[in-house]
Amino acid sequence: MSLGSLVRGRREELGLTQEMVSAQVNISKPYLSNIETGKARNPPSDGVVRSLERALTFKPGELLSIAHHEKTPTDVRERIEALRAENHKLRAAIKQKGGRKPRVGKGGDVIPAGVVVPVINRVTASSYPHHFTDLDYPAGIADEYIRCPDVHDPQAFAARVLGDSMAPDYREGDLVVFSPALEPRSGDDCFVRFGGDEGTTFKRIYMDDKDTFRLQPLNATYPATVYPRADVTGLWPALFRVQRIRES
Repeated sequence: MSLGSLVRGRREELGLTQEMVSAQVNISKPYLSNIETGKARNPPSDGVVRSLERALTFKPGELLSIAHHEKTPTDVRERIEALRAENHKLRAAIKQKGGRKPRVGKGGDVIPAGVVVPVINRVTASSYPHHFTDLDYPAGIADEYIRCPDVHDPQAFAARVLGDSMAPDYREGDLVVFSPALEPRSGDDCFVRFGGDEGTTFKRIYMDDKDTFRLQPLNATYPATVYPRADVTGLWPALFRVQRIRES
């Protein structure tokens, strides 16, 4: 089922009008209508999708994973499905041969021992946003990967730190793993994506009021910056840092 049909179906199920939902999500009624009918020229941002999840009582991340999937080119989707099918076959073969049993959740679903996380372009830890290219591909498609045993978000991704504004906690070249499934909290270190063509950055974020985000470098030589929330289209908390201890 598509993102639009899920949104429309839940809205009607809850007895809400498009005016009511668009007001809660802070988007226009025509844009909500275009989302529901699949005619939106620009796919909704992660922030809008999260707001729709809250307004329509979806589970966190339930709509987001569908939105990411719909942004993915058809050939990439096919490759992902092939990788998933191969992974299921390997798990079945291991189980049949009496290998180590995977962890199982309350609902009977297998809990994977972490995921293979794609490493996208570098994220700057300097005073200004920096452009990068990930093409909105989901986890599993990249030129470089890192295995994270304690990460269970299939949309998780990693990026290399560029610059020194997050020093001393993060050094240039460190790999940081981010989780889109986590709801950002004030004080989190986050991968931040801006609307338009303003790129991305890596900063500690503070939610001082309902209209703005304060992006705070950890390096005291860099000033904090404040952005309207409407200018931020992605805000993904850091989970892990992978840091080189010594040179080889």
